[in-house]
Amino acid sequence: MAMALRCFRHLPSLLYRSSFTTIRGLPQAPAGCPALLLDGCRHCVHQMLLTRQLATKKAKGKGQSQARVNISAALVEDIINLEETNEDMQAVVEALKEDFSRNLSVRTSPGALDHIIVMTKDGKFPLNQLGQISQKSPQLIIVNMTNFPESTAAATKAIRESGMNLNPEVDGTIIRVPIPKVTREHRESLAKLAKQSTNKSKEALRKVRSKSINQVKKFKNKVSEDTIWLLEKQIQQMADSAAAEMDKLLAAKTKELLG
Repeated sequence: MAMALRCFRHLPSLLYRSSFTTIRGLPQAPAGCPALLLDGCRHCVHQMLLTRQLATKKAKGKGQSQARVNISAALVEDIINLEETNEDMQAVVEALKEDFSRNLSVRTSPGALDHIIVMTKDGKFPLNQLGQISQKSPQLIIVNMTNFPESTAAATKAIRESGMNLNPEVDGTIIRVPIPKVTREHRESLAKLAKQSTNKSKEALRKVRSKSINQVKKFKNKVSEDTIWLLEKQIQQMADSAAAEMDKLLAAKTKELLG
């Protein structure tokens, strides 16, 4: 870690030089420095300085996008694991994609009920672990709660509050779930649910971003201000990319639901 941090200590003084031609005078990477993965300290510092200068110049132009930062994950692995951060963000995107596939379809299928979470006195369980789900007709799904009759009421509540616009009816240990007709109102209701799910996923994404930025800030007394700035910017870029992917998923799902 000490070796990695030594590389970043070159940044503050270099930021005030008027020309990047002075990069030729930068010290070589210390032995064992992770920056060697980027062809030595002089190369990685040059790239970071160039990125910051481009970003600053573009920021001055109103309405123009800033240059992207691309720091080697190996170079900063003692500060934060950027690959893990990216994986956590992508996991949120994949969860949204799975939610769209399972729960938001114009025509409700028995499989859509499988993973509805039921709160029981013994804990949380997917509906398909408590009852047998089958489709009796194109307009009706049956949930047989014979094996866990004490959870019938909880299962009924979970189905009703699943956000799938379902209105279950109870007959002993049998839960009848009428499938909503495919009306314009039903389609619009599903589209609203898709928007709500996307907003929840973006909130989860913001939590991942905040956690990562807080991790970086723990090193503000050990590395330069510019190193912190670059890392925060890269984390924000990753979050923006994931959010843009969510927006594309929502647009495609909304188009599918509304016909």
